[in-house]
Amino acid sequence: MAGLAASLGSGAMTNAISELGSASAILAIGTNTTATHPIVALQVKDAVRNGSKLIVANPKEIELCRFADVFLQHKPGTDVPLLMGMMRVIVEEGLHDKSFIESRCEDFNASEKSLAEFDLNTVEKITGVPQDKIIQAARIYATETPASIIYCMGITQHVQGTDNVLAISNLALLTGNIGKPSSGVNPLRGQNNVQGACDMGCLPNVYPGYQAVTSPEAKAKFESAWGVALSDTAGLTHTKIFDACYEGTIKALYLVGENPVLSEADASHAIEAMKKVDFLVVQDIFMTETAELADVVLPAVTFAEKDGTFTNTERRVQRVRKAIASVGDAKSDWWITCQLAKRLKGKGFDFSSSAEIMEEISTLTPSYKGITYTRLEKGSLQWPCPSEDHSGTPFLHAEKFGTDSGKGKFKPLTYRKSAEVTDSEYPILLTTDRSLYHYHSTMTRRVYGLNVLNNEELMNIHPEDASVLGIEDGQMVKVVSRRGEVEVKALVTENCPQGTVSMTFHFFETPTNVLTCCELDPVANTPTTKVCAVRIEGLNS
Repeated sequence: MAGLAASLGSGAMTNAISELGSASAILAIGTNTTATHPIVALQVKDAVRNGSKLIVANPKEIELCRFADVFLQHKPGTDVPLLMGMMRVIVEEGLHDKSFIESRCEDFNASEKSLAEFDLNTVEKITGVPQDKIIQAARIYATETPASIIYCMGITQHVQGTDNVLAISNLALLTGNIGKPSSGVNPLRGQNNVQGACDMGCLPNVYPGYQAVTSPEAKAKFESAWGVALSDTAGLTHTKIFDACYEGTIKALYLVGENPVLSEADASHAIEAMKKVDFLVVQDIFMTETAELADVVLPAVTFAEKDGTFTNTERRVQRVRKAIASVGDAKSDWWITCQLAKRLKGKGFDFSSSAEIMEEISTLTPSYKGITYTRLEKGSLQWPCPSEDHSGTPFLHAEKFGTDSGKGKFKPLTYRKSAEVTDSEYPILLTTDRSLYHYHSTMTRRVYGLNVLNNEELMNIHPEDASVLGIEDGQMVKVVSRRGEVEVKALVTENCPQGTVSMTFHFFETPTNVLTCCELDPVANTPTTKVCAVRIEGLNS
């Protein structure tokens, strides 16, 4: 992946959350921030109160639209043409940062030429967004500096997900909105330690600290530290693992903190894949729907029962301290891993505490080198933190980018349609999102108070679509895709545009992901859960 997107391989925010409050403009695209990241949303609202201009780009009319200066309600899967249209306006009106492009970027000419196919007539036709709104948004983002971009899985969970991120990268580079406070490209990560898991090498192509497994230097470094021979071939991505299980290539599967029965795209395929393996182990804090399929369940402790660290979406490493004794037979994840390794005759797993593990992390991971438990007792630190006298890094790319040349690389792009399209049999698009009261499928559904607030799945549908289909508010309907079907209660609302319905995926009673599409982005292998063709059939009340 090229340019700024290459240096964003970690998926982390380039800037601190607190900086959003001082941004002159914010583009929130593919994120329902008030529902999924409410604390971040508070910073966005503070920015608006302080005079910041807010642009919201989303297929749904979300709560953040109430605070927006411009709302770009584009069709699902059309993020690239929308962003390229904005960039074309910026270039044609001479609003791009020529000095920044000249001194800190490369490959601009090729990217500029690729804007030719994105005239505003074409962009409006593809996206459904009026030209005047695209022009208004482009002018705000280019002139109200510093400007920040925040995005979430509404950008990445598409067959064009990588292109979407590259388009965002291009837009930030074009306007010089990177490498300074209150600017940047800021992907909002999911659960509290998703960032930390990635930092520690829970990806198929990197060691801890995003050191490539294909790098001879990195390979030699970790072989020396761990005393084992390592492969220089990248492993399988998340979705490819399930394919390999289904095909019989993988015979055993060990799942930690994952509930694919509800969360995996094309969930029926994932369930069949797990049933085909000879041996399934699930390590989790509850007996989840996936754990019910397991041959062995290893009980793990919750956040309140463990010592360690979490690294959040802004690269902030924070101490976690044990508050209560472990319940029942539950053990810390690191302890379980070490015990398994020892019983399999593995070497190098003689840790007695999480602090000892952090010592190894700081030794082998340059971005964590200056982070120690002693320092964290005094407060959190943002990586990269290369030495113990370093105060951490609030924003990235102040002087150079994470490319060989140190410059941000523009990437020419074209528009590719979504793999899943509507037709006469499946005439409506389904997109998925989250509720404010539930994030995934394992923990929040077990909280009584949250279930009082939100205890059932609802299919959001536009009044015009409901009228055509003869569906009333509160009526039970059947939603059918090319992969499966579910029954759900309809919520008639103008939040969804005509031709699109939306559902969450939190409820085992209504497993939305049996519907969703598992066509993959060719680079990241991310499934296309945001665009799924369905038909809707009314059921008797």
